[in-house]
Amino acid sequence: MQGKHLFEYAIIRVVPRVEREEFLNIGVILYCKKENFLQVKYLLHEERLQCFFGYIDIAEVKQHLSSFERICAGDEAAGPIGKLDMASRFRWLTATRSTVVQASKVHPGFCTDALETLNRIFEQLVA
Repeated sequence: MQGKHLFEYAIIRVVPRVEREEFLNIGVILYCKKENFLQVKYLLHEERLQCFFGYIDIAEVKQHLSSFERICAGDEAAGPIGKLDMASRFRWLTATRSTVVQASKVHPGFCTDALETLNRIFEQLVA
């Protein structure tokens, strides 16, 4: 397995009513320590969300996704969470929570290029 690096990823999903456990995949977050890589990629189909969940607050979803981006980047605007090391930021973003935007359980794998892997998983599970 020479040249392959361990990575972890989770699917980002919108869960408007947690008690019903209905969700729509909207993105992927991927972390690879060896490549010093932590990124989120998402696609927000507003019309699709409105069709499935007519009462959803799109502005709230966008705000959550913006937070994911800032935290992944370690942006100062992300507050104390953004100052954590990369692994801790990934763990914080993928922790179990009952909010409108959630992460699935974390899944591991091996890759040679984290960005390519993020794009592949995104195409398979979201787009």
